[in-house]
Amino acid sequence: MNRRSFLDRLAALAGSTAAASVLLPLLENNYALAQTVAENDPRLIVETAAFPAGTATISGLLARPKDAAKAPAVIVIHENRGLNPHIRDVTRRVALAGFVAFGVDFLSPLGGTPEDADKARDMIGTLDAAAVVAWGRAVLAGLAARPETNGKVGAIGFCWGGGQVNALAVAEPRLGAGVAYYGRQPKSEAVPAIQAPLMLHYGGLDQGINAGIPAFETALKAAGKRYELHVYENVNHAFNNDTNAARYDKAAAELAWSRTVGFLKTHLA
Repeated sequence: MNRRSFLDRLAALAGSTAAASVLLPLLENNYALAQTVAENDPRLIVETAAFPAGTATISGLLARPKDAAKAPAVIVIHENRGLNPHIRDVTRRVALAGFVAFGVDFLSPLGGTPEDADKARDMIGTLDAAAVVAWGRAVLAGLAARPETNGKVGAIGFCWGGGQVNALAVAEPRLGAGVAYYGRQPKSEAVPAIQAPLMLHYGGLDQGINAGIPAFETALKAAGKRYELHVYENVNHAFNNDTNAARYDKAAAELAWSRTVGFLKTHLA
């Protein structure tokens, strides 16, 4: 729902518009908290990059360790708010962990991620699912060809982006590893096409997304796929987003991150 509708519903739950106004900052992303790794961190080379994808051009934030000759590449796929300051920061975190990280902006064919989060969400809703997968495959090919990488490419995604990691794993046999944070699962009949090892993170309270876990895991097991599935009890959807006080869970986020980095290093080395 948009901001106005959300505030109206929150006011009904809280008892008044004034009470809702007090609660709202706790529920919204606070991008003032986003920069845990500075944009000019001296350990990194950070720049804008773009890759051709058919008739589209997919741009984003490219970050890599300054002292690494060659490193595995990782596509960082945003939530349904686009390449916002939080995902840019996550991209820099991935780079500090030793990867060539590309924070993709899947809204770049529409002019790029706007500052208005509601507008970004609405724009995400207009994207064609097949086109997004094709753009992701083109980005993967472009990253694999860059001289800074070792030719291996993984992907990590959050929320909408977690679903895109799963979709990319179905469509792209060259994906080296995929990490999906609370992402929607592919259809069971599509699972046999997956070649990449997967790491799947879910919040225990995330009933909507978690409803798809049993069928997905059954299909993964039946097809003999390599995967790790972690459910973090008593935490919400988007528990990794440290700019959202209502959803962020420090212990779960740190554990999931340590698992993620180890998984990507194992499979992309």
